[in-house]
Amino acid sequence: MGRKSTKEYKNEYQLAREAAGLTRAEAADLMEYVSESRIEKIESEKSAPHPDEIVAMADAYKKPGLCNYYCSTKCPLGQEYVPHIEAKDLSQIVLEMLATLNNLNKEKDRMIEISADGVISDDEMEDFSRIRKQLSQISMTADSLQLWIENTVAAGGMDPDKL
Repeated sequence: MGRKSTKEYKNEYQLAREAAGLTRAEAADLMEYVSESRIEKIESEKSAPHPDEIVAMADAYKKPGLCNYYCSTKCPLGQEYVPHIEAKDLSQIVLEMLATLNNLNKEKDRMIEISADGVISDDEMEDFSRIRKQLSQISMTADSLQLWIENTVAAGGMDPDKL
C-alpha cells in the first residue's frame, strides 16, 4: 500500500486519482502502459502528460472531465478551441438549456432578417453578436450535458448500451 500524500499543492491528476481511492501503484496497474513513476512525474509536474495518458487516467479514475481539463487548460491547441466545461447537476443543465433556447427563439426572426441577404452589415452586427453568444451558450450547455452523461456512466449510474 502506498503512502498518503502530504503535499500541499495537488494538481488535478493527483486529486482525481486520490478521489478514486487509488495509490499510484494501483493506478498504474489499471492503466497498463502508464507506470507508477510516470504517474509521479505527472502529478509532481516534473513531466507533462501526453494525451493518451490523460485518456487512460480519465478511464482508470472514472473521471471523464480530466480530458476536458487537459484540453482546455494544458494543450495549446485546445486552449484556443476547447472551452472549459464545469460539471453541473442535470437540473441546472436543463434549465440553462431551456432558458437559452427560449431567448434564441425570440431572436429567430431577427436572425432571418440579418442573414437573408448573406451579408452582415454594420447596423446588424450588434444583434448578430448577441445571437452568436446565445448559440455559443447552447453549445456549452450541450457539452455540459455530455460531461454529465459521461460522469454518470463512469460512476455506474447509467447503462451506456441504452444511450
